[in-house]
Amino acid sequence: MLTERLEFAPERDAEVFSAVPAASAVFLLRGADAQAEPYVTKTANLRRRLQRLLGPVEERTRKLNLRDRVRVIEYAATGSDFESGFLLYSVLRAAFPKTYQQRLRFRFAPFVKLHLENEFPRASITTRVGRLGGRSIYYGPFVSRVAAEKFMNDSLDFFKMRRCVDDLHPDPKFPGCIYSEMKMCLAPCFKGCSDREYAAEVNRVRNYFDSGGDSLLREFSAEREAASARLAFEDAAAIHVRVEKLKPVVSQLPEIVRRLDQFSALMIQRSHLAGSVAFFRIGAGRICGPIQFCIQSAEHAKSQSMESRVQAALDSFTPAKTGATMETMEHLALLKRWFYRGTRTGEIFFADPKGELPMRRIVRGISRVFRGEKPESEANSAERLQPRL
Repeated sequence: MLTERLEFAPERDAEVFSAVPAASAVFLLRGADAQAEPYVTKTANLRRRLQRLLGPVEERTRKLNLRDRVRVIEYAATGSDFESGFLLYSVLRAAFPKTYQQRLRFRFAPFVKLHLENEFPRASITTRVGRLGGRSIYYGPFVSRVAAEKFMNDSLDFFKMRRCVDDLHPDPKFPGCIYSEMKMCLAPCFKGCSDREYAAEVNRVRNYFDSGGDSLLREFSAEREAASARLAFEDAAAIHVRVEKLKPVVSQLPEIVRRLDQFSALMIQRSHLAGSVAFFRIGAGRICGPIQFCIQSAEHAKSQSMESRVQAALDSFTPAKTGATMETMEHLALLKRWFYRGTRTGEIFFADPKGELPMRRIVRGISRVFRGEKPESEANSAERLQPRL
């Protein structure tokens, strides 16, 4: 993780300071006592930070000074704030396995969970991701629990899947709830529908979430056209009202909100190496990388197109190992923190439902990140991916 190592002695501090770059990095300071806790953090200017921590002690100051305690400096240069944050997470996780979450102040990302393991499936909001190989499906990450709840509740208004949280034991004597009285639920609690009918409704909800609302828009559009064809214009008008009501619900979805087990993306960040950018590969919520991608190809590879070189770089990624769900949640928290920032650097490109990345957009994105230009606007992107989930 940390690729460089320097021995530190106060009497030759100037030599050490001149050997480290005046650039962003993640670093670790160790003392002579191997059992003592190391000092780990990130910085935008490694040389200046070390001079402040390890330089001569100033009189009448409360600034932290470790000059007489540190004997080893380990560091790795980084090219972006996201890379610094991800590397810092990896170093802290190794150095402080019991307290790294508190040090990083993790706020786990909210997801819409479709409980398909239940006999009568339902949806809920959760920040705890379970085993992705199970029957339950997760959609996200959302910026907040409030945003996730709003999307879920607004979406379920178009369906008749249950919203109660109890384990049901269908009984015709059960009085039901307000949703069944308002005809907003098929009421499996008192056998208001058959198991097949409820399963069909759950399948409609799943298709809706999987397609980012596109399946329901297509369904409504087909019903509207059929009503118009048989001259049932009042029915067509009523369906049109539902279409207009659905559109703002679907449009509130950020591009990053997707089905987690099918989540595949490429993030591009600036690199600390000249003439390069850094690639991070994201799959099922787990982040791999970075690998450095050189903008100018080597002499023997100049005949390759940029798309083929990008694909070769992607193929060189080591497949992400299936790890603990907690690690997946931590990666998603880091990704959420970066994506929803007001001013984020770097770009991210999502794969379509077939798992294919938009290579032409990626090539243009590489150029923008390398030159430090603003990301492309989603509103003006002619190749915006659909569906989004």
